[in-house]
Amino acid sequence: MADAEHALFPRFSVELVTTALKDTPVVMVTGPRQCGKTTLVRDLVAGNREFITLDDDTLLAAARNDPTGLVRGLERTTIDEVQRVPDLLRAIKKSVDDDRRPGRFLLTGSANILTLPQVSESLAGRMEIVNLLPLSRAEIRGKKPTFLKTAFDGKLGKPAEMMTGDELVQAVLIGGYPEMLRRRDPKRRQTWVPA
Repeated sequence: MADAEHALFPRFSVELVTTALKDTPVVMVTGPRQCGKTTLVRDLVAGNREFITLDDDTLLAAARNDPTGLVRGLERTTIDEVQRVPDLLRAIKKSVDDDRRPGRFLLTGSANILTLPQVSESLAGRMEIVNLLPLSRAEIRGKKPTFLKTAFDGKLGKPAEMMTGDELVQAVLIGGYPEMLRRRDPKRRQTWVPA
């Protein structure tokens, strides 16, 4: 069952991921923990792709023991938390080299996976990366931002949302993590934030 976060807050990155899947064999959604990567890909594909999560201990062990065997025969598959088995990326590279159809693999992983040499080497030219951040104020409001377009058109636009005082302080303290936004009680928000 998908989290309520995506239903409550449509992510603007969905369009980037959807477009990339149409012409790129591997699309990876990266970003900090708890920013909504898994929810975004689950909601985006909604049963139209196989979904594998490496949070499942059985699948994690299979991926570590035989990454090539796990990838062999996969078609239009989403692999969640791929950073847990970096060797999977070599197996994905081999599979994509044999069959370069677009949209074969949709991956999620933490941003630090991109610092691993085997990632940049193995999937160069085969993968598009979409970096997902916590929710923006525009996503929270559910309205596409227009400030940059207006500015590039040479016009001075008005802010979409004027916040001052306590309202501004609260918006900054709550931030854009979906879990923080779900929690209405400030004390409950404090329990989620690591010390």
